[in-house]
Amino acid sequence: MATVPTHTPETATPDVTPAPDVPVPTKTTDAPAPVPAEASAAAAADVAPTEPPKQAEEAPSESPAKPEQGAAPSADRAVPAAAEATPAPTTEPTPTTKVETAAAPAAVPEKETKEEEEPQNALTKKFTEAEWKALKEFRQKVRSVITDAYSDSPDPKPKIIQLWGVTIDPEGPKNAKTSVILIKFLRARNLNPTSAAEMLTATLRWRDQFKVTEAIKEEFPDDVFGKLGYVYGKDKSGRPVAYNLYGANQDLKAVFGDVQQFLRWRVKMMEQSIEKLDFEETDQMVQVHDYKGVTLSSRDANSKNAASEATSIFQNHYPEFLSRKFFINVPTLLAWIFWAFKSLVSAQTFAKMSVVGSGQQAIAKALEEVIDVKEIPKRYGGEAEGF
Repeated sequence: MATVPTHTPETATPDVTPAPDVPVPTKTTDAPAPVPAEASAAAAADVAPTEPPKQAEEAPSESPAKPEQGAAPSADRAVPAAAEATPAPTTEPTPTTKVETAAAPAAVPEKETKEEEEPQNALTKKFTEAEWKALKEFRQKVRSVITDAYSDSPDPKPKIIQLWGVTIDPEGPKNAKTSVILIKFLRARNLNPTSAAEMLTATLRWRDQFKVTEAIKEEFPDDVFGKLGYVYGKDKSGRPVAYNLYGANQDLKAVFGDVQQFLRWRVKMMEQSIEKLDFEETDQMVQVHDYKGVTLSSRDANSKNAASEATSIFQNHYPEFLSRKFFINVPTLLAWIFWAFKSLVSAQTFAKMSVVGSGQQAIAKALEEVIDVKEIPKRYGGEAEGF
């Protein structure tokens, strides 16, 4: 899992008091001892006596000889104690030279070796270091994204939103599912946080204008759309599989007669597929588009317009939901449809697409790459009852 540069906390205020400027008495053992009176002369001159003192009973000379110039005074000269003895040191403390005492090391909080741990699930544990770095930058933009997305809406501006059943709260705690949702937009925009923010803004704005919540609850004519699509079974990794049957004797004129109605039905089916994702272990799906019975004549302007608009919606507003997509029962004359998608989708999405010819054996072989045979409907060479 990827790590990012951590913020170094500020240095805490030192928990010690700096030394004052006044002199501080030194320890008793360090102070000079008082000088005895009988040794005061030598101490005052800071030299040793030249000879031992004479006996005290010996009377002093009446006219003592002058000491030679430069010689130390004789220690046997009678010196009145009160007049010439070196005064005893006072009790005042000897001033000490002020020494700049270095302040004690500040109480620095222990440096964090890593940031607050991210909530993890099976999907977030697969994020790369570059993805985590981009995600942390992207999170800082989410508040402004929500504000911008609903700036023109007459309804009260939300601060917290729900997207595909996951709460996105820019002020709330980190959430693993939220990280999974946000990383989809980053991956769709090459981990560029600014571009991802623009994509998320456009998606929220489109969902509000398209009224996706209402489309999910909307009822559509069963005779037109009842057999057009199913969400059935799972692939080997637990992803849901969605089947769209654009052939099978469908009245395609009716299906694509109202393009906006078709798009709302198609968005509803996409949302129903997403409801089967938990964003903890699965966040993508497999799609199978069956073109059995489709002819060149059934490809009119409405169907082409519907296909183009649907592709744009899913490309721009449902990022990174596709794991694999299979076009099956595609007539040879219509194989060009697959290549037409190349100009409509990203290179990453196009790489997930496969065209499969007709026949249960060929179809089953292709689908078994990702779907267990027990989950493949019998109509496609599998063992499941299907739809």
